[in-house]
Amino acid sequence: MPVRLEDLSSVKKVLHVEVPQEEVKQKMDEAYRDLSKKVKVKGFRPGKVPRNVLKRLYKSDVDADVSQNLIQTTLFDAIREHELRMVGAPDIAPFELDEAVPFRYDATVEIAPDIPDIDYSGLKLKKSIYPVGEEEIDAQLRMLQKKVSEHKPVTEERPVQKGDFVVVDYEATQEGAPFEAIGSSENHTLEIGRAAIAPEIDEALPGKMPGETVDVQVAFPGDYGNANLAGQTVDFRITIKEIREEVLPPIDDELAKNFGAFANLDALRDAIRANLKQGYDKRSEQEISEQVFSALLEQTDFEVPDTLVESETNAIIEDFRRQFESNNITMESLGITPEKIAEDHRETAVQQVRRHLILSKLIEQMNLELPDEELQEPFQSIAQSAGATVDAVREHYTQNQEKLSFLKHTLLEKKAIDLIIENSDVEEVEAEPEADARAAEAESPVE
Repeated sequence: MPVRLEDLSSVKKVLHVEVPQEEVKQKMDEAYRDLSKKVKVKGFRPGKVPRNVLKRLYKSDVDADVSQNLIQTTLFDAIREHELRMVGAPDIAPFELDEAVPFRYDATVEIAPDIPDIDYSGLKLKKSIYPVGEEEIDAQLRMLQKKVSEHKPVTEERPVQKGDFVVVDYEATQEGAPFEAIGSSENHTLEIGRAAIAPEIDEALPGKMPGETVDVQVAFPGDYGNANLAGQTVDFRITIKEIREEVLPPIDDELAKNFGAFANLDALRDAIRANLKQGYDKRSEQEISEQVFSALLEQTDFEVPDTLVESETNAIIEDFRRQFESNNITMESLGITPEKIAEDHRETAVQQVRRHLILSKLIEQMNLELPDEELQEPFQSIAQSAGATVDAVREHYTQNQEKLSFLKHTLLEKKAIDLIIENSDVEEVEAEPEADARAAEAESPVE
């Protein structure tokens, strides 16, 4: 079977395939023979319908089926013949089928890039060590304190102040008509100073008394996150119904007992300290991994297949969708389109693909393998996160070989990075304190 390979780039090829006329005729004969046995044509017995009648009635369907069959039975032989490591699905452009001549088609395929051996030894890396400061623990305690605070009605007769929680009714209009994108609400609570709706509202309410009605005009900026509001000018009529103040409990042993099995405040502080330490260790690990990739990317230049970039882009879009849906928000309601995400994050997708390809090359170059016993710890971690048994997790992955292969490859990637770091010149440096930002980013160890 003649096959000619055309190079479009280092990762994109076109296979010009020609199927011999004898094979085409054989497939056509088989197709019409099978069709004659199946179809019912008035005036003819089953299996006795003349071919010219069948061609008049079913030629387009037969041609499509035979073409597809010929492609399916020859394409992968052509790929193997030229030893192509195809990624993604091929793009097929068939020629017209005629049993009197050879059948030709072009298959455009993308292949994994040919990456030369990578020199990963002796990299100079810096590992940041983040000390846990007492001020960070204090900041976490204040966050927990706020979680169990109470909002109590203000009994004294006074106006709204910054920091108050104000219960209001509001109605949004535009040029006198209801503005449907916002609508109206009753008994809505606003924290003054947080600008939950708009800064103009937080600026207009201080100094006003319960029972008062305030008219506020809000001009939403053109780059506002919600596309339905961006660039819109909206009139709000707000009626203040009640002022509430936040009452914080003392930070003491009783507060600690509100958050689980903590005997006292010291035990809670220790848990926060351990959680912060774990988070900073992970951050340090991510930072040094970034240095590894930066060094490897500098010395490793190769073309990236569009198919893999598109797949990575789709994964990024789905991540965005899941994040929004977890907060009961849709991308559409914010005016965010998959196309816009793809455009904004294409370079991220390209870099992610480059990383995976480099790691795959290193796994092959290092001859790394993952014995079954090394899956025990990951299975335990997954089981703990999912609230399942280790046996159930193991059974799930055993029955889903694609997921198991992905998990194994992910673990091998980490093993490759760890080996590179072990063979590098690592200098430990103490990071500058970032108390407020780090405390805000860290997850609380309790709910």
